[in-house]
Formats: sequence, C-alpha cells, structure tokens
Amino acid sequence: MRPVGSGRSPRSLGQPRRLSLNGGSSWFTGALSDRYDLGTMIWKQFLLGALLCVVAWAQGANDKEVDAVYPEAYALYVDIHQNPELSAHETQTAAKLAARLRSLGYEVTEHVGGTGIVAILKNGAGPTVMLRTELDALPVEEKTGLPYASKVHTKDDFGHDVPVMHACGHDLHMASLFATASIMARGKSSWHGTLMLVGQPAEETAGGAKAMLADGLFTRFPKPDFAVAMHVDNLLPAGAVGIMPGIYNNNADSLRITIYGKGGHGAQPHTTIDPIVIAARTILTLQTIPAREVKPGEMAIVTVGYVHAGTKNNVIPDQAELGLTVRTNKPEVRQQVLAAITRIANAEAEAAGAPKAPLIEHYEATDLVYNDPALAARLKAALEAALGKKHVVIEEPIPVSEDFSYYVAQGVPGFYFTLGGADPEKYAAAKASGTSLPSNHSPLFAPDVDPALHTGIAAEVAVLRELMK
Repeated sequence: MRPVGSGRSPRSLGQPRRLSLNGGSSWFTGALSDRYDLGTMIWKQFLLGALLCVVAWAQGANDKEVDAVYPEAYALYVDIHQNPELSAHETQTAAKLAARLRSLGYEVTEHVGGTGIVAILKNGAGPTVMLRTELDALPVEEKTGLPYASKVHTKDDFGHDVPVMHACGHDLHMASLFATASIMARGKSSWHGTLMLVGQPAEETAGGAKAMLADGLFTRFPKPDFAVAMHVDNLLPAGAVGIMPGIYNNNADSLRITIYGKGGHGAQPHTTIDPIVIAARTILTLQTIPAREVKPGEMAIVTVGYVHAGTKNNVIPDQAELGLTVRTNKPEVRQQVLAAITRIANAEAEAAGAPKAPLIEHYEATDLVYNDPALAARLKAALEAALGKKHVVIEEPIPVSEDFSYYVAQGVPGFYFTLGGADPEKYAAAKASGTSLPSNHSPLFAPDVDPALHTGIAAEVAVLRELMK
C-alpha cells in the first residue's frame, strides 16, 4: 500500500483536445450552448474531473517522483540506522546529510548550534518555509533483529559505555527530508519562495533547537514564515498521517535529585542513614502528586526513570541519585508539580534525618508544541488531496515532548504532524487484541519503512508545495 498518488501522469487522462483556460473551450468559460447533446455534457464533466485531478497531482508528489528518489533515500536510512550517534555528537550523521543536500544545489551551512546544518534553496519571490529533521539517536540497545540493526557502542557524556540506536525514528525523518529536498529541487516550477531545511542536533536532550537559535538560526538565515516537522510512531499504521490542531504534546522537565545519607556497613544499618531507603520513599510519594494533588482530568506525569546508588550489596552508600521526567500541558499545573517535587524530596530527607537537604537540579526543559489551527486546517486539505482522506487522521494530544516548540516561540506559525509507522497488519492485530506495539524509545521500535518512508516523502512534498504555491 502506497497512498501517495494515482500513479498516472496527466497525459494518461486522455483529453481529445487541448484545454484552454482563457477562452479556448467555451464550456469552461461560459454557458453551454443549447446545441450540446448529452454526450457532450458527459464528456465535459469527465474533462472537468480530469482537470481537477491534474491540479491535485501537481500539488502533491506523484508515485513516479517518489519512486525516483526512494532508492537513495532508503540507502541513506539504512546507513544512518546502522551508524547512529548520540545527542550533540552527530558529526558523521550531519556530514552525510549536508553532503547530499549540497549535491542537490542547496546552499549548506554546517556546525550551526554545534552539529546542526541549514540548507537553503531560493526559487524566486514567495514565503520562506522551514522543514526540520532531528539528527540524534538514543542510548538504547537495539533488539529489532533487523539485518541492518545498530551494533554501535560509544561513550556518553559521563564516560559510560552505552549502546546507541535510532529508537525514535530520526533516521527515517532524515531520509524523508533528503528525498523531499530532491523532489523540490527537481520540480522548481511547482513552487516559489525560499526553502529552508534544518538538520537539528540534540532533540533528545531538548537542547538542539535552543542552541541553533542562539547561534543565529533566525538572524544569520531567513526567519521562516512557517515551520514544519513530522514524527513517526506506531500509533498509526504506515501509510497514514495524523494531525492535531492546537496542542500537539506536553511540556517536559528533566530533574536530577541527589539524596544525601551516611554510609556504612550493610550489616550495621543503625549506624547509617540509608539514602536508598530515602530514595524509595521519595519515589513512592512522588506518585501521589498526579494521583492526589493535581485536579483529576488535568495532565500530569511524574516518572522516575533511573536510580543510581551503591556499588556493593553489603555497603550502604553515602548518596543516591534519581532521574525524573515531568510532563504537563498547563503552566499552572507545571508550576504546581515542580513545587510539589521539591517539597516531597526535602520532607522525606528531613524525616529520615539526612545530614543535608537533597540537591534538586532542573537541567532540561521544553514547552509543549502548538499547531497553528488555521495552518493545520489548510495543510489537512493538502494532505488529504495527496494521500486520500482516509489516510489523514485527527488525533488527540500525546504525552511525549520535544523542542520544536522553541521555533514556534519565536513567533513562527508551526505545523507538526505524525507519520504512521506501524506495519498495517500488526497494527490491526494489536488493535483487535487490545495490545500495544513497541513505542518510540523501545529497543524493539522499527517502523515499517515501506510504505512509511514513501508516505513521509509524499506528505512533506504536499505540505511544502501548498505553502509555497
């Protein structure tokens, strides 16, 4: 299944005569003559429908356009998937994408905000539209079993040896952007304006967008009139896209809590103040924030993603460290939850007689992504024309977060949409059984590349051509 167009060229529509939009066809410019018989009327209706098909075909990418660039896009996908790089270390990934965009005729600037790239293609007067992809991968060990699965291990920023995997689909995003860039460069007659392609580092650590803006993304380069991005997941089948007018996802806050105790022998706990026990009580009490403090129905998630403490089973350590992610979608709830975390952490430490208050570090944050409703409505129509109405779905906001919001905060209308990545048969089976397919960040996450990549390319081209028509 590849719902990316009819696969027919305009010439295959079979016009018996040349159509003219300036008076050459009397049925098109004025009233029908009374001498027109029924056959002529039917033929006129067929031609009008064919003309509308030509218009829709010209706006989106047809099968031939996508098929022409697909092999190279797929090869890039496999290469990047096999060779992932962690956030802010995407040197080879950025170089590969930059070289390919430069070969298409784009003016490419590298090392923007670290490893970020900006590619510009000017095509006369018109709007400036930014299409963004992420470059980074995650410290996850791949378990998909794919023939091109990542086997990469590297050192993280703390010196730990970690596996690396494109567990969030950024490899597919890059391949789609490259293919879209190729189609746009080859088909300049279908659009006008300035196309601005952005390869952003460090999305997973919520620092890349901020770093690129600080390095002059919207001052050294044209400030876009619109900003667009997409994200693949398993919440929709491959071949479909999802749209969310208004709020797309949630605010995200990353916290690190260091709990201090008094270490000693595991067989003499009475001589110690055990930070692991304090950490355990803190973890459980934190879960009462969304359950008992936040008004029912409001979005609030407090997750403790890691606990680091101790080195040996019979040694009580001096300290324990918790890593938290917090998700909300209202500023007042965000403030309430963060304040409650601080209160609970301090209270549990004091109750245990800790030698000092815990250290609470708020080291990453990003606001929710907001889709301009008018822009979403406009692009919904373009996507329906390109993919078919049944392949464009209106979704509910999702609890994940990402830093595309930094661009929107600069006053740029944004459109962030979902690309279905699930194998259609597995998706249907999971839905029927009430189970879930592997989510983003899972070691088992593997989008169904064909048709997902085909659809991603067609969708991005349709959006860009609509905005730059």
